[in-house]
Amino acid sequence: MPFHDGKPLAGWRVLVPRGGPWGDGVAAALRARGATPIVAPMINFAPTDDQPALEAALAKLAAGGFDWVTVTSATTVDVLASYGAVIPASTKVAAVGETTAAALVAAGYHADIVPSEDNSARGLLEEWEAATEGQKGLRVLALRSAIAKQVLSIGLARIGHHVEAVVAYRTVGVPVAAKVVDDVRAGNVHAVLVTSGSVAEQVQQQLGPIPESILVAAIGPQTQRDAAQIGLRVDVIARERSAESLIDALVEAATTRA
Repeated sequence: MPFHDGKPLAGWRVLVPRGGPWGDGVAAALRARGATPIVAPMINFAPTDDQPALEAALAKLAAGGFDWVTVTSATTVDVLASYGAVIPASTKVAAVGETTAAALVAAGYHADIVPSEDNSARGLLEEWEAATEGQKGLRVLALRSAIAKQVLSIGLARIGHHVEAVVAYRTVGVPVAAKVVDDVRAGNVHAVLVTSGSVAEQVQQQLGPIPESILVAAIGPQTQRDAAQIGLRVDVIARERSAESLIDALVEAATTRA
């Protein structure tokens, strides 16, 4: 495929599986590189099944009852903002990655730890002791989605911290338009972005099997592993767990294919 005016994704139709600000930002970045984004949200977020538990945890947080709060997604930040949650200055915040940290700052919160290498719960756990100078017995509020593996909360409890793990939201699948399904199955899409295990599951369920001609790009190694478990092929993995890195990986793959 020829490039035009230095736009490496000229002519590419790319499926963006998330809407909202994230989807809009990715769509704009793809257009800047010449691609035509197809924004088709495949997951949405619903309130937790146990709102009283979340409300109680957030009240305890506001009252200074936790030394740390861990935030593992930008969606968790949306939940905090929607509840008007207060994080006192005495409580430190651990963000699982740069995207989550940016969302915290944008919402008026702060981030004290962001993993420098692996932007994941496992990466955060690996850097925890150094970041907290080996302190033990810290009171930690671990906010998570209903389907998330409790890697962080179990790991922190194992090394001697008092962890309260609370579900902040549920992830639900969203059916995509029939035309999107038809376009993917006919190979009329050049790439599909996969941004989480829950997105991978929806891509496989609604669109699979993905034709070999379509490039499947995952936002990180954990997403690739989650995809593999449900039989979704991944061709490209972003070097960092960010939208920018995901698009860079797509551009690199497009350049190789050209």
